[in-house]
Amino acid sequence: MATNAIDQTRRMLSLVTYLRERPGAHVQDVARAFGITEDELISDLDVLPMCGTSFRGGDLLDIDTDGDRIWWHNPDDVAEPLRLAADEATALLVAARAVATLPGLRESDRLALVRATAKLETAAGESGAASSRLSVTFEAEGGVFADVDRAISERRRLWLRYYSPARDELTEREVDPIRLFAVGHTYMEGWCRLSEARRTFRLDRVAEIRLLDAPAAPPELELRDLSAGLVQPAAEDPEVVIEVGTGGRWVAEYYPHDSAEELPGGGLRITLRTPDPASLRRLALRLGGDGRIVTPPELADSAREAAREALAAYEDAV
Repeated sequence: MATNAIDQTRRMLSLVTYLRERPGAHVQDVARAFGITEDELISDLDVLPMCGTSFRGGDLLDIDTDGDRIWWHNPDDVAEPLRLAADEATALLVAARAVATLPGLRESDRLALVRATAKLETAAGESGAASSRLSVTFEAEGGVFADVDRAISERRRLWLRYYSPARDELTEREVDPIRLFAVGHTYMEGWCRLSEARRTFRLDRVAEIRLLDAPAAPPELELRDLSAGLVQPAAEDPEVVIEVGTGGRWVAEYYPHDSAEELPGGGLRITLRTPDPASLRRLALRLGGDGRIVTPPELADSAREAAREALAAYEDAV
């Protein structure tokens, strides 16, 4: 069964207490106790070391595993009473109030958050009072996240208007959501009824979303391992070669690639694979004078034509 983000957060909070009381616990025993797979447990353990009691770094959970047992090396350090600075208390209160207004948040979670916020405001004193004069409005992605999380929890189908950058168009589709996850951006994995296949949707590309009364019934699917990243090109995918200048070196950091050879002047010759080479035309336009597609030649020609059309449209507008 898919786990939504709020349920995962609850589990990880319980996991901290569990591990504190059981030093050297076996991975297999902990996974069994929480009703999850060992891979899911390891995924949680990869996140916990980035959590702690300080917003400024340090005082993080020093938790690691050798694949068999789990060790928490500094439970006493992070168990000290938390003392928030004025700016930390203000930031936390403003964020908590903003999250409490998200559409789609389960009422029990909202009430729990409101109670916790009230306690924090009392403890913060003057800082808490000052925070009431500040407010945060979430962009569309926040509301989309809440709707997707609710749909997963209630096992309901979603209707989307979704922007596809590869085709540069908006499409309408119904999706049975499976899970939320973050790899750089926040994504929803679901079964798309339009294509009758598993698809991944980036939340900031959802133009409109609506919960449907129809129950979500995705087929039984094995969840993909995302430890190597969202995009994992296959060996049989077409090869693309891109040459970039110093201003385009970031491409090697954001795109999985087979090789990145240094060029005179500080540039790179990047070789990568993609199942949809045409999607890289937008990358070529973004690079402008900082890069060009070398091969395949038909893609290079297509990118140049797209650049000429864009320039002509700009000149006509001026």
